Amino acid sequence: MAAKDDRAANITPDSRVGELLERWPQLEDVLIELSPRYRALKNPVLRRTIAKVATLRQVSVVGGVSLATLIERLRAAAGLAPLAIPAAEAGAPGRRPPWAVEQAVTRRHDARAAIEAGEHPMPKVMADLAALGEGDVYELVTPFVPAPLVDLARGKGFESFSVSEGDAVVRTYFRRVG
Repeated sequence: MAAKDDRAANITPDSRVGELLERWPQLEDVLIELSPRYRALKNPVLRRTIAKVATLRQVSVVGGVSLATLIERLRAAAGLAPLAIPAAEAGAPGRRPPWAVEQAVTRRHDARAAIEAGEHPMPKVMADLAALGEGDVYELVTPFVPAPLVDLARGKGFESFSVSEGDAVVRTYFRRVG
């Protein structure tokens, strides 16, 4: 338990959102002020699931907020000293790769209704990804960037790119690396 308490007592790129909000509930308002996309934290299902595993590094992508800005604002609101974020980590996500386009999609899944119903799309998505052939592109539609799922897929040999189309539509494209 001490390791969790130590981790929650600090705000770093690898801090988990759920732990931070348990320790500093006022940070929810700071997050929502930074990006309207963080309003999803008010959804009890997302709060119990995604917020428990999502890191600030991941949610910076979800909100379209630079990691440096996110950490700076949260630390200030929590009364913590500033933290230097390496320049390589501090910016926003990169450019869309040429393979991450609608025309290249060979398989897709819209998980928005399932997520709203409290279901987690991870088992279906991981099964779909396992069935992808070389050169195939998978499109996942969600109401937010599914950062923990993206990290899991990366660990299994997939690359991804997410693009937001407003407050409730994010398209995440996946393909096998190599």
